[in-house]
Amino acid sequence: MKNLYYAVRAVIIWTLSILHFFPICSFLVLLGIFIDPRRNDRPQRWFFRNILRVAGVGFEVKYAPGFDRTRTSFFVCNHVNLFDAFVIYSAIPQFVRGLEQDSHFKIPAYGWMMKRFGNIPVAKDGNMADYKKMMKAARAALDSGVSLIVFAEGGRTTTGRVGELKPGVFRMAQQFGYPLVPMSIVGAYEFNRKGSWMIWPSKIVVHLHDTIETAGLSKDAIEPLRQRVHTIVSAPVDAYYEERTRISQTQGL
Repeated sequence: MKNLYYAVRAVIIWTLSILHFFPICSFLVLLGIFIDPRRNDRPQRWFFRNILRVAGVGFEVKYAPGFDRTRTSFFVCNHVNLFDAFVIYSAIPQFVRGLEQDSHFKIPAYGWMMKRFGNIPVAKDGNMADYKKMMKAARAALDSGVSLIVFAEGGRTTTGRVGELKPGVFRMAQQFGYPLVPMSIVGAYEFNRKGSWMIWPSKIVVHLHDTIETAGLSKDAIEPLRQRVHTIVSAPVDAYYEERTRISQTQGL
């Protein structure tokens, strides 16, 4: 009976989310035709935060003392589920855009919106020309004051834990000299996960860690930086699962 309740609940939430998403999203697309998206960031932010409210998920953001909310930065975040974009946009207190697989830009309406909104296409198996194009677009966005979100794992987690981070974003940060902000999404895997339509009661906590400077770093510093960021992003996620295990073992005694 309990599983039936959660299944019905998930269906209702998906229905409400879709009914909420399409009209508001269509409005933002139309608004984006006439107004630069950077000038209507407030309704976009309200919309993304409201998706989480409709989904019935708890939400909290924790800012580290060394997080500089004024600096244009690369935000390096773990990738959990389809709601990540709504979570991230609701958490970062500045104008941000993301690096996104180029195949997404071919999706009708959505692809146009992402292009208009300033997301940067990344070819999955791109050649040097695609790579240079992406690098040029990323540099132009950063130089214009737009921070960039990067899911450095390259895909959604299948375990809840943080996977290996690919080196691309760290090379860009070292080359461009823009800082990095490690970002951890905790509790989202228990809310919804890859390959499942179920939505479970949960609370998502986002950690925005201390800003890390990259100006002046040598190429030899890229690998230590990648490992350092992985450790930072993983720490709250690992602590969350360790606490769940401890509680489960205590209750089992």
